[in-house]
Amino acid sequence: MSALVPLAIPSPSTGVWHLGPFPLRAYAFAILLGIVAALWMTRRRWVERGGEADTTLEIAFWAVPFGIVGGRIYHVITSPDAYFGVGGEPIRALYIWEGGLGIWGAVAFGAVGAWIGCRRQGVRLAPWADALAPGLLVAQALGRLGNWFNQELFGSPTTLPWGLRIDPAFMPVGDPAGTLYHPTFLYEMVWNLAGAALLIWLDRKLQLGYGRVFWLYVVIYTSGRLWIEMLRIDPAHEILGLRVNVWTSIIVGLGALVAFVVVGRRHPGRDTTLLLAPPTVQDDEEIATDSTR
Repeated sequence: MSALVPLAIPSPSTGVWHLGPFPLRAYAFAILLGIVAALWMTRRRWVERGGEADTTLEIAFWAVPFGIVGGRIYHVITSPDAYFGVGGEPIRALYIWEGGLGIWGAVAFGAVGAWIGCRRQGVRLAPWADALAPGLLVAQALGRLGNWFNQELFGSPTTLPWGLRIDPAFMPVGDPAGTLYHPTFLYEMVWNLAGAALLIWLDRKLQLGYGRVFWLYVVIYTSGRLWIEMLRIDPAHEILGLRVNVWTSIIVGLGALVAFVVVGRRHPGRDTTLLLAPPTVQDDEEIATDSTR
C-alpha cells in the first residue's frame, strides 16, 4: 500500500483566501463558475432550438436565486443537527458560503423560478428545460470542486491509488493518520460531465423534445448519485438503513424514467413551438367583459 500512497489525490491546503478583510471562498467560486457555464451552454442550446439569446438570462434571473434558496432549505431540512441539534447554531443555516446546497431543493425551487421567468418571457418551460439540462450537469460537476476545497463529503476509506488525502482536522475521529478516502467529488464530476456529453449526443441523434432531455438528465444524475451517495460517510439521516438521499435518488429517478417514457409516447420528436399560446380573441373579449362588471 505504501507504494501507492504517493499517487493519492491531495486536498487543497486552504479553501479561503483573504483580500484585505474580505474572504474569497473556493466553494462560492465553484458555484459561480458552474452557474456561468450552465448559462453559457443553455444560451447556445436555446438559440439552436430557435429561441432568442437574451431569454436565457431573463429566465435565469428568477431560476438562479430560487435554486440557491431551495438548495439551502433542502440541506438544512435533511441535515438539521448541525444547526438545531445539541451544540448547533441556528444562525449558521444562513451561512451558504460554508457549504451545503441540496441538489433536490435547488432543482425543485429553481424549476419554480424558471416557470415564473418563462411565463414572463412568453416561452414554454419544457423546451427551455431541455436546453438547460446538459448545462445543469456541468454546473453540478464544477460545484463539486467546492467540496474538494472544503474537504467534505468524501467517501469511505480506500486503498485505491486515487484515494483522497484529508487533513487530520477533517478526518473522522478514530481513523489512523495516512488513511485515504474515496474522492466522491471526483466521481460525481466525471459522472456528470460524461452524462452531459451523453445528453447532448442523444438530443441531437434522437431529436428529443417536450421536456424529455430534462427527464433524461434526472435519470442520469440520480443513477450516479445513488451509488456515489452509498460511498459517503458524512453524517446523514437514514430510513430503513439507507441514507435519505439514496431513497430520494431511487424515487425521483424512477419517476423521471416514467415521465420520459410517457412524454415520448405522447410527443415524439422536437417541440413544434417554443412560445406560449397567445390569448385568443375570445379570451380578450372575456377579459374586457369581466373588467366592465
